[in-house]
Amino acid sequence: MYQKFAIATVSVLFAALTPALAQAETVMEKVTRTGVLTAGTSKDAIPFAYTNSQGQLVGYSVDMLNLIKQQLEKELGKKIQLKLVQLTPAERIPKILNRQVDIVCDASSFTWERDKKVDFSVSYGATGTQLLVKKGSNLGSPQSLIGKRIGVLGQTTNELALKRVQPKAQLVYLKDRAEGYAALQQGKIDAFASDSILLEGWLGTTKNPDAFQVVPDRPYSREGIACMVPENNSRFLDSVNYTLYKFMQGFVEGDRRYVAVFDRWFGSNGIVFLNKDLRDLAVETMQLVIESREEIPKSQL
Repeated sequence: MYQKFAIATVSVLFAALTPALAQAETVMEKVTRTGVLTAGTSKDAIPFAYTNSQGQLVGYSVDMLNLIKQQLEKELGKKIQLKLVQLTPAERIPKILNRQVDIVCDASSFTWERDKKVDFSVSYGATGTQLLVKKGSNLGSPQSLIGKRIGVLGQTTNELALKRVQPKAQLVYLKDRAEGYAALQQGKIDAFASDSILLEGWLGTTKNPDAFQVVPDRPYSREGIACMVPENNSRFLDSVNYTLYKFMQGFVEGDRRYVAVFDRWFGSNGIVFLNKDLRDLAVETMQLVIESREEIPKSQL
């Protein structure tokens, strides 16, 4: 009887300690042990991360995750499986805190509030908050948004930008981008707020793009796109930053491998074509990151 009680007690204690042990394990230790990198990403953030017609998660940010996986394979000297997990914007940070994902790369932007809970990589892209409206709408200026129904996803930088630009706008919270686009088409909202490039991405897939427009000409905010990782994982974050930096340096210097990755999503035949001004903005953003760190020798790109 005593032996059974002791075994049961130890089992209970081990179960209680398991989450704490998982928290104590770094991402690099976990990936080394399991051979799996679990990454959170989006299902509808075209062209950063989305589900294609074959049901696969693809996109610019997913390509970055694959490059990160390859870098980890080099550093750890073993094959790594990249396991992608679909997350909503509201799930991203909780899943990182609970260590259900090792990293999130989708269309995430840095905020000081988020930085209190997770760590951010260097920015590998740039975007801003704009509105998708029906063609002919007079919305765009902060004054024009007073009392208007603006669809937005909760816990996003788009929500923060709208509150800052026009606190008297009537924010309508939606569960995902698909619901936002549908609500606008059905007249349930006057505008849908999201990242500039994501709105352009949707316009490129809808059957009647001429019925809508993105406003205003200048975004309400300018934000860098970055990955999020658990805090206190310096070695893993170093690997992530090295990977993203190597990609950006290669792209800016015209390395065909990295130009091909960028153009797959943003080139003339890509999912969202960036005109010269937007492409120059992307290059400028990358150049600022590159100039802030030691250059990687061409032989290592």
